[in-house]
Amino acid sequence: MGLAQSCTVVEGVLIINKEVGWTSHDVVAKVRHLLGEVKVGHAGTLDPAATGVLPVLIGRGTRIAEYLVEWDKEYRAVLRLGETTDTQDATGTVLTRCTTDSVTPEAIHEVVGRFHGPIEQVPPMYSAVKVGGVPLYKSARAGKTIARDARTIIIHNLEVEAIQARDVTLRIVCSKGTYVRTLCADIGEALGVGGHMLALERRRVGPLTIGDALTVNEIVTRHALGRIGDDLLSLDRTLGHLGIAVIDEQTVDRVRHGASVPRANILRWEGAADAASGAQVPIRVHNTSGRLVAIGKFQDISGGVLKVEKVLIDQEI
Repeated sequence: MGLAQSCTVVEGVLIINKEVGWTSHDVVAKVRHLLGEVKVGHAGTLDPAATGVLPVLIGRGTRIAEYLVEWDKEYRAVLRLGETTDTQDATGTVLTRCTTDSVTPEAIHEVVGRFHGPIEQVPPMYSAVKVGGVPLYKSARAGKTIARDARTIIIHNLEVEAIQARDVTLRIVCSKGTYVRTLCADIGEALGVGGHMLALERRRVGPLTIGDALTVNEIVTRHALGRIGDDLLSLDRTLGHLGIAVIDEQTVDRVRHGASVPRANILRWEGAADAASGAQVPIRVHNTSGRLVAIGKFQDISGGVLKVEKVLIDQEI
């Protein structure tokens, strides 16, 4: 019997390896159809031409999306030098062409080295960023160019993996909000020849890696065999990098209804030194049996309370 037809509660995170041509919405719709119309979402859109890790959130998994989108991401991108496009990637119309004969490997490495750390990046016109309540891509399709402010993003790591003629393969580890196609275009501009992103693969989202990802077709096959549940990461495991506050069952009953947890009611902390000291970091709330109850953040008021942000168990069991 497939998981959707069983009585098992379907919730957790699937690591999908999105293939070319699929939109992120397509993937979500396919998984929702497979699982009998349960609640399904994703954390971090990938453009149709891009491939790689797409975390798909199922059931109560949709409640933790905001914590996943905060994670850093790792990409492998191919920058094509000597051509600019209106979309900054290979799907757009070519705007300029320029010879790259004068661009040396040394120059490429030197310029790429300038893009480490915090940098300012102007969101591309073909993006979902809203200005005046209107997504930029809608204005772009109407032939308009809208003034937009630069944003600070962080490039944690940027390496040249290969140079083949005018194509440069880059490994990028970056903060949320980074537009890799804009990074490629900016590198090309800094080299004086222009450039655009020819291809993009997302290798990692936080701890979720391409090595653990399954294609949509693999998910379909596993569902037909009734094995898709084996591939679901629990919410607790997905958030395993977060520290833990352990509470008793009486406090759990109050947390079910969104009540905050006074510091005195926390039985113990596990791997949560920052939260225990009152830092504003997300923390898992467990009962004494190790079950994930909620996610909260510490607030230093009235002696300190753990304010519940997301309740992850039912109000009544």
